[in-house]
Amino acid sequence: MRSARIGAALMGAVVAARAATAVAQEATQEAAKAAFSIDATVAAILGPIGNALSSVVFFEIPIAGTSISVIVLWLGIALIYLTVRFGFINLRAVSFRQAWKILRGRYHDPSAPGEVTQFQAMSTALSGTVGIGNIAGVGMAIAWGGPGATFWMIIIGLCAMSVKFAECTLGVKYREIHADGTVSGGPMYYLKHGLANRGYAKLGLVLSAMYAAFGIPTLLQWATVNQMFVQVKNTAGFDHGILFGVILAALTAAVIIGGIKSIARVTVRLVPTMAAIYVLAAMTIILFNFTAVPAAVGIIIEGAFAPHAVQGGILGAIIVGMRRAIYSTEAGLGTSSMAHAAAKTREPVSEGLVGLLEPFIDTVLISTMTALVIVISGQHVLRLEGVEGIALTSAAFTSIFPWFGWVLMVAVLLFGFSTIISWGYYTEKIWTFVFGESRRSVYTFKTIFCLLLIPGGVLTATQVFDIIDSLFFLLALPNIIGLYIMAPEIKADLKDYMARLKAGEIPETGGTAAATSAAE
Repeated sequence: MRSARIGAALMGAVVAARAATAVAQEATQEAAKAAFSIDATVAAILGPIGNALSSVVFFEIPIAGTSISVIVLWLGIALIYLTVRFGFINLRAVSFRQAWKILRGRYHDPSAPGEVTQFQAMSTALSGTVGIGNIAGVGMAIAWGGPGATFWMIIIGLCAMSVKFAECTLGVKYREIHADGTVSGGPMYYLKHGLANRGYAKLGLVLSAMYAAFGIPTLLQWATVNQMFVQVKNTAGFDHGILFGVILAALTAAVIIGGIKSIARVTVRLVPTMAAIYVLAAMTIILFNFTAVPAAVGIIIEGAFAPHAVQGGILGAIIVGMRRAIYSTEAGLGTSSMAHAAAKTREPVSEGLVGLLEPFIDTVLISTMTALVIVISGQHVLRLEGVEGIALTSAAFTSIFPWFGWVLMVAVLLFGFSTIISWGYYTEKIWTFVFGESRRSVYTFKTIFCLLLIPGGVLTATQVFDIIDSLFFLLALPNIIGLYIMAPEIKADLKDYMARLKAGEIPETGGTAAATSAAE
């Protein structure tokens, strides 16, 4: 009798377990359907908004038989003008030598105003630029403009170095140092104070207000979230965009709540790690296929100058390269000057020289390697099938070494996460410029920023890049006007700095440990 009761109990347990399993499976399926429904709904709402915004911001005019966006032309002229105005500082060996010394801590002054070392400031800024723009951005450039678009992306990246020099110099020169030692800087401040210093106070107020108004919407970091999710989906099979966004939002909140010092401590470790992983992966493919490099370079150059390579011919390729280079370097937007403004230094020009290295690293070096991998692998032809962005780059890596998809996924997650936390800092500075520095204001912003990361995974690559490109390029309108007006001042500061440096009036401290110290 007892054994019968035990047998009945076991049978009941088995039946109950099977029932529970069935219920759990059904719940999982329903949750998946609900998640898919949410993803589709969000995409349906936000997609048309991105298309409409892009059509307004990238308004085109006919030139030489093709249509050119006015905003792209606006930025392109500024890149060339400032490069010439500053005596091709982007190509001068002395600029690279001095920047390297500064990064090594040879001029480090621990008593100087600021919150982080100059190396940490650059790491934070680089983490915002070395990322999705170099991996997915190159894939988008090739998808939209053919391999030749990457040639123009690199050329524009070289010119972007001069613009970045100007922005970072002004970011330190006109920053605000608060009573507690914290720093606020960036275009909002150098447009306001810098133009007032030159007798254009009212214009400075207008331009700084415009920049802030255009800048707040850039807290939408959907392009980065989207391309991170696409790589995880394609590699690991995880297909829940909203859930991915929730996890990413939680991780982001854990870092950005600590402010610039917390962000710098993370990025000073993340940037070298993620760059090493990606560069090693790309260089492995390039070295294993070094005999194909000359042909790949030939395809890129031929595509850059082939009049019928893409829609719009040569100008079409240049326009695509410009859009992707600006997204990759952020030059002309002024955003990275917010991170550089926090550097411990009394010499604004020294931080400008440090900032000048960013486009060289993220676009001239890393983007070039990405382009070579895509062309060497032959996967650039997939653009004709509609493959774009991170999917195109991933296809190139995995076509040579199938397991490289996982390596690339890790690199993309590190790149993307570092970009997001850096932009959390940038947009916080814009937010506090408008709404004040109160604790409530700051935490309200951080909550909104993290919550708005969640929808990023459910849009298409074209939709998110249309939205983010549009928001980014709007920042160039007030910023470039300010750079034009203050260009003579920047050139005079550069001349004075170089003269004092040559005369030995800016002594080296001799230390190198300060450059990478995360304790400060």
